[in-house]
Amino acid sequence: MRSSNPVFTRRGFSRDGGYAGFNAGPQLQTGMPHAPTNPYAQPGNPYAPQVGPGGVIPGAPARPGVMTIDSVVSRTAITLGTVVVAAAAAWLSDMPVGLGVVFALAAMGLALWQSFRREPSPALIIGYAALEGLFLGTISSAINQYAPGAAMQAVLGTMAVFAGVLFMYKQRIIRVNARFTRFVMAAAIGFILLSAVNLIVALIGDGNGLGLRDGGLGILFGLAGIVLGACFLALDFKMVEDGIAYGAPEKESWLAAFGLTLTLVWIYMEFLRLVAILQGE
Repeated sequence: MRSSNPVFTRRGFSRDGGYAGFNAGPQLQTGMPHAPTNPYAQPGNPYAPQVGPGGVIPGAPARPGVMTIDSVVSRTAITLGTVVVAAAAAWLSDMPVGLGVVFALAAMGLALWQSFRREPSPALIIGYAALEGLFLGTISSAINQYAPGAAMQAVLGTMAVFAGVLFMYKQRIIRVNARFTRFVMAAAIGFILLSAVNLIVALIGDGNGLGLRDGGLGILFGLAGIVLGACFLALDFKMVEDGIAYGAPEKESWLAAFGLTLTLVWIYMEFLRLVAILQGE
């Protein structure tokens, strides 16, 4: 799986160094010249908040057609709701694991398609959520058969990580800046490369590869995956916060929901594997 933020890599609304490539925060908030690369910090931007000589005008009415926390929450509820409904359908129908893998590959294709599009497509995002939900329901049911309760524990673990990261982000215990982002991206590349090598070795050697998915090493690798997912959640929250601050178009809310869904799926899968390993010990 790609990083949890592929939809944001070509966008960004950073206020502290432009780690996502735009570097436009101070210009918008202080009335200084607008950065040439931020599409939402340009003169004449209809989505931008009203700016006076001293900065943003206090009490200025909200402009229509811009990203808000409500629009992000509603779109995220739609995508996650689709994942849950599809997962429940796959679970109750006792769908074969092989078919679930097919759905997973199809979901990956839609995710990549959306990631390389310049504009968000609600149809692609919801389609991805539905296919990913079918896969999650199938694999969760299969793992739950020999590790009873694994799926519920993974759900609770994912919810706990989400709540914990949100709290620490709001309290500024976690500070997302350029250095933090570079570290997370480097860690993600390393994690994905190790996972790929482990899979290749497993397929060639017809075994457990490098041992990254079972035993003590598997537990450590699973914990690393969860921590990495938590870091990506912080990046997601930062992107949403900056998108709202810079008056990004409302359609960007779908991309925010897409990114959050990708991250939560990542965390859930890591928890599911970790619980399965622990119960299999």
